[in-house]
Formats: sequence, structure tokens, C-alpha cells
Amino acid sequence: MSGEQRPPLWRGRPLWAEVDLDALAHNVRTLKARAQGAQLWAVVKANAYGHGAVAVARAALDAGADGLCVVCLEEAEELRLSGIGAPVLVLGPTEPWQARRAVELSVIPTVASRELALALADAAAALDVVQPVHIKVDTGLHRFGLRPYEAIALARFLRQVPQLRVEGLFTHFASAEDGDKTYTLEQYRTFLSVAGELDWVPVRHVSNTATILDMPEMSLDLVRPGVGLYGCYPAGPRPDVELRAVLSLKSRLVRLTWLEPGESVSYGRTWRARRRSLVGLVPCGYADGLPRVLSNRGWMLVRGRRVPVIGRVCMDMCMVDVTEVPEVAVGDEVVILGRQGEEEIRAEEVASLCDTISYEVLCGIGPRVPRLFLQGGQVVGVELRRGHLEGALARGAAVSAADAHE
Repeated sequence: MSGEQRPPLWRGRPLWAEVDLDALAHNVRTLKARAQGAQLWAVVKANAYGHGAVAVARAALDAGADGLCVVCLEEAEELRLSGIGAPVLVLGPTEPWQARRAVELSVIPTVASRELALALADAAAALDVVQPVHIKVDTGLHRFGLRPYEAIALARFLRQVPQLRVEGLFTHFASAEDGDKTYTLEQYRTFLSVAGELDWVPVRHVSNTATILDMPEMSLDLVRPGVGLYGCYPAGPRPDVELRAVLSLKSRLVRLTWLEPGESVSYGRTWRARRRSLVGLVPCGYADGLPRVLSNRGWMLVRGRRVPVIGRVCMDMCMVDVTEVPEVAVGDEVVILGRQGEEEIRAEEVASLCDTISYEVLCGIGPRVPRLFLQGGQVVGVELRRGHLEGALARGAAVSAADAHE
């Protein structure tokens, strides 16, 4: 697009993320259908993998999710303070000094010590409630959780504490996305052995996205999809399961400059024009989540065409070669992640170029990038960690995605 631009709904650069809540709902339903009757608890830690935890949590619950998972009490508190009352499991460590707040928030901590258990019991007694807890079994990831014999001993101890109820038992796989499932099956057998010793615990769960896709028979009582909710495949696309990308990252060309042969672009002069070249300036840099490793190797979309990132990615800006784009103009939309016309750049593609995983690409999108939440093509909400919300959304009205950032 070109020509005059209407004032945006926020005061800031023309850089934003669009979060398609319809695609998210599709992914929730797709993964739940594959889980063989198990409950689905949506993993919304790390601000829902960079998508916006509160809006994503609400949309996931509306689409059929039965509960939510976060990694720390602060994330659980954000959900509760937003009015979300669904079950929330805290997957990571909770400190004993946080016990009372956990009970007050009616969230479910993961207990890995008697010290935390007794602090929770004291808080529950003071508030006259019975506090549910889950126990994590370390079956081979060796990160957080208890060895099998420790988990059994703690569960039996907690069973004697009237203020606590051991509601769940779970583990996490180290390599479920790998083609060789030998280690995953070994972990699963270890977990089932522990669960057999604790058959009075009602809820058992082990499945992440990769396990739901590759080994749905392990779904047990509930599944915990993370990256699959957001449309990414842990081990590459599958013809039998359609997951839709939820997040698009977009900007606009803010300047066009002709360079003569031999002239260079950006720090270090790592790119030099071999011909007369038209260079577009995109207000997105590594502070916004565009990996610096994409310097001279990444791609963006302008007018439905792939254009190369040239020169070094800067903290706040980058440059693209738009010489081959007909009628390119200042104000044209730039797609950094997402689809434009027949072309698409997925998080998995960017991750491959960066020798990392799609999770890091999504989580790396910075807090100064506004998130626009879309349903039916309309913007129904905006998350602004910095800046100001203005215009139609401030009055509670839905607007089209085009109107939101033109």
C-alpha cells in the first residue's frame, strides 16, 4: 500500500504482530481431537510464546481447552487478575514464600519439596481450603522434578496432609520430537511405573505437542500442547495434521534509497551494491526480535515477493533490496513472519536460517511490538506493553486489520 496513511491505533513505529485467534481455535480443536478423549490444558507460558497470554488463554478456553499451564506464579497471577477462572497449573518451581499467594489465587503448584508442601498446607489451613497440587517426576530430562523414588515418597507423605490433595502426576520428555522414540518410550515406561505405585492419584499427563502428534496413545488424562497451539510443528509439517500459523509480524517501508554500484549498506559494510539498487528501510531490528544472524541471509515479503535482507540487522532497523519489486513505494506492507499473496515465511523457516527452533523465534518478539488480536478478520484487542491505545479500540469497537495499522 502507498499514499497517505491514517493515524495508527498506537503511537509508535509501523511495526506490529497480528495474532489470529481463529487459527488458534482451529489448532486447539485439532490437537484435542487427536488426544483420544484426554483433556487439553493450553501452555501459555512466556506470554503465550510471545503471542499475548491473556487473549490467547481466553481464546483457547473458548475453543475447548480445559485448563492452562504457565511456568511461574507471576504468570498465573496475570491470568487471574484478568478475570480468568479456569484451572491453572504452574509447571515450574514455586518458592515456599509464595505459598500463600498461590493458595489465594486458586492455582495448582508443582510440588518438589516438603518445605513447599508444608508452606502450602499452612496457607490452605489459614484460608480454610484444600489445596490441589501436582508432582513432577524426572524420568530423564534432568531439569526439574523428582527422581521416581523421591516422587513416590513425597506423594505418600502429602497423602497424609489433610490440607493438600495430590491431584496430578506428570513428566516431560527430553526428545519427543526426534524420529527415534527409544528414549521417549523409556521415559514413558518409567513414568507408568511410578503412576502404578501411586494409582490413587487421579490425573496423569506426559504429552507435549510432539507426543500428541506422533504418539497420541500416550495422551493419558490430559495433554499439554505448547508450540502446536501456535501453529508450529516440532519436527516438520505432517500431511495428516493441519496446524495454522497464529502470529504474523508486519511492518512498512519507511524509506526508499537508490544506491550506486559499490555503495554499501549498514554497519561493517558487509553488503555492497553490484548494480544500481533500490534499498528499503524497515523499522524492525534485533531489539524487536529480528535475529541479527539474518544479516545478508534473511527474507521478507513486499508486494507478494520475497526480498532479501541486506547488510547487518541493526538494533531498531534493517534494510531490504526491493530493486525487483514493481511499483514499490514508501508505506508498502512488509511481512517479516506470515503470508502475503502466495508467499509465506514461517517461524520454522526463520529458525532454520538461525540454527535454532521456532519457539525461540516466537518468544523473541520484543515487548515494544504491539500485538493485534484478530477474529473474523477484525481487530478485537491490542496488547501494548509500551505506548498508548487510541482510536476505535479505545472505544471498544472492532476494526479491520487494515484499518488498525494504516
